[in-house]
Amino acid sequence: MTNTEQKNAEKRFSEKWKGRSYEKGESQSFWLSLLRDVFGLEQPEEFIAFEEQVHLDHTSFIDGFIPSTKVLIEQKSLGKDLRKGIGQSDGSLLTPFQQAKRYITELPVSQHPRWVVTCNFSSFLVYDMEKPTGEPEEILLENLDKEYYRLSFLVEQGNEQLKREMEISIQAGDIVGVLYDEILKQYKDPANEHSLKSLNMLCVRLVFCLYAEDAGIFGKKSMFHDYLEKSDLKHLRTDLIDLFQILDTKIEDRDPYLDPELAAFPYVNGGLFSDENIEIPNFTEHIREVLLSKASEDFDWSEISPTIFGAVFESTLNPETRRKGGMHYTSIENIHKVIDPLFLDGLKNELAEIKEMKTIKIRTRKLEDFQKKLSELKFLDPACGSGNFLTETYISLRRLENEAINLLNQGQILLGSTNPIKVSIGQFYGIEINDFAVTVAKTALWIAESQMMKETEEVVHMSLDFLPLKSYANIIEGNALRVDWESVVPKHELNYIMGNPPFVGYSLQSKEQKEDILSIYIDEKGKLYKTAGKIDYVAGWYFKAAQMIRSTNIRTAFVSTNSITQGEQVAGVWKPLYDRFGIHIDFAHRTFRWDSEANMKAHVHCVIVGFSTTVNTEKKRLYSSERVQLVNNINPYLVSMDTIFIEARNKAISNAPIMLNGGKPAEGGHLILTKEEKESLLLKEPLAAKFIRPYMMGKDFINRETRYCLWLVNANPTEVKKCPEVMERIAKVKAFRL
Repeated sequence: MTNTEQKNAEKRFSEKWKGRSYEKGESQSFWLSLLRDVFGLEQPEEFIAFEEQVHLDHTSFIDGFIPSTKVLIEQKSLGKDLRKGIGQSDGSLLTPFQQAKRYITELPVSQHPRWVVTCNFSSFLVYDMEKPTGEPEEILLENLDKEYYRLSFLVEQGNEQLKREMEISIQAGDIVGVLYDEILKQYKDPANEHSLKSLNMLCVRLVFCLYAEDAGIFGKKSMFHDYLEKSDLKHLRTDLIDLFQILDTKIEDRDPYLDPELAAFPYVNGGLFSDENIEIPNFTEHIREVLLSKASEDFDWSEISPTIFGAVFESTLNPETRRKGGMHYTSIENIHKVIDPLFLDGLKNELAEIKEMKTIKIRTRKLEDFQKKLSELKFLDPACGSGNFLTETYISLRRLENEAINLLNQGQILLGSTNPIKVSIGQFYGIEINDFAVTVAKTALWIAESQMMKETEEVVHMSLDFLPLKSYANIIEGNALRVDWESVVPKHELNYIMGNPPFVGYSLQSKEQKEDILSIYIDEKGKLYKTAGKIDYVAGWYFKAAQMIRSTNIRTAFVSTNSITQGEQVAGVWKPLYDRFGIHIDFAHRTFRWDSEANMKAHVHCVIVGFSTTVNTEKKRLYSSERVQLVNNINPYLVSMDTIFIEARNKAISNAPIMLNGGKPAEGGHLILTKEEKESLLLKEPLAAKFIRPYMMGKDFINRETRYCLWLVNANPTEVKKCPEVMERIAKVKAFRL
């Protein structure tokens, strides 16, 4: 089933069931139709079971259960409030979800569901049992033609509702990659820095135009396509330049005699089209065809996920990731491991409490206060890359705001011209060292703003103006370890710092990165901390964050390699933060594997650490393998124990010998020999035998491999010079150390 066919099927399903039904009479028909007509199952009756018995203090029945995808369904009649308690036969009041949880306790563990869906024919509440205390995701029947993919977990294994967005976004990245490669060939000097930056900006502009026409931002659905189609190859370059100038010109400032086709385009604003000095080459017929067909006619850009696509786009146009054949980005699931415990869970719980208020006047006031609170929160990602943390946070806040607007509006058409939206992308701040990533991050946020405005329009039943862009993401270009973060956003205005700073081990840092760390890890007297040279690059973000949040209510959470919570690095990274800034850990995810989306799979073992200096009397949350423990304290080793630091010392606390470093390779591998290399060397230079020693590391011992090394301690220089290959290897060592 194609995307269009599935959308049409979902629309027919929504129209058919709108305003129907009652719980027992048509529940099974409803679910069988959904699985067959929308998700394409040929025999849905063999996929889903109805009225399965469970034995409580009486016999009850599970309305629906899908064994293969572990989904339990609790169905209620139209109009029933899925969040309110319903009287049971034993006199208790249980919400449909609580009812479902009671059934689960009587099921064998192997049959426990991953998902619980409560439904009243007009609304689905989806509970992820991996997060049993989390708020459900709500999907409305009337929106299913746009959001059916969020129910794809019904028929697909695992957490699949984001799979469609990811696939579409990766397809979009592939299209951009084709355009990039083809346009690059047309530059007179493809290696020129200005040409490469111009190409990056050109790709961003083309993507914005392609998205804007599909999302209806330009007004007419195929407006950009039609403009390009009427331009012959000879004039395509100049016609694009003219269009970019018009998109950056206010309506009142335009030439009154402008060609009507150009005049029809709106004013965009936001700086995306303001640089007229970008170099645009002539296009080929193939480029024109890719733009018109593959990029426009055959692809719907309005369905991309801005959170994912920002990273895909940056990776597509980044020479390093293109060379490696893939990308490495933070998945939406992992972003939520950071932002949910940092602030989103609290906001969801706050809104849930407001919903339960019975007095309309008080509830209305609380909803207005809640929306105002959302609009005043400010977020900083000091290593924002293509903006995926900021974008996903913006989307999450706007969805909460839309829910609040819906409750305030009670589903009525909003009268007047007042825009009900208060949350703005202007609340989001970022620092990024790559100039192109800065532009991509801003564009991703604009796309997110457009998509969320569409969702608001469905809530208030009115059209809202997206253009000209009225708010701006405050993302600056710079080295976050050299920039004063308060010059980006004053700390008295900031609420949260979050992100995924770069992973670079201390032994792999460049000279500049090492200097960055050494410029930060200094004490109050300006003296370098003695362990500063042996900590990971990410530690710089922890130090600067702790410095900024001292004596504030700002909360922080970062993704990091697990090395900063193990061994000698713990004291080096964390002790200054505790002693000097008074931080404490509020929540943490212990080590989990982070898989790159690159073709060259990179398995990185990460942790997430949330910390602050503000008073926190609540239990701390310690996550491990998707399970959470509520504990009194989390120390920097990410265990529930007192905060202690095991520091380096060269004298034993008991009467034991001093432990020293043995020999360790620090010569780039040039003095290490395989068995074959040893034998080859001895055939050519028998005198080298006296310098060769057996060499073994842990993996050699485990794998029973034999290696050797050239051991030149106290070697006679005259004898060494008689061995040309040994001398050649020594020269390579010297070059390596330089």
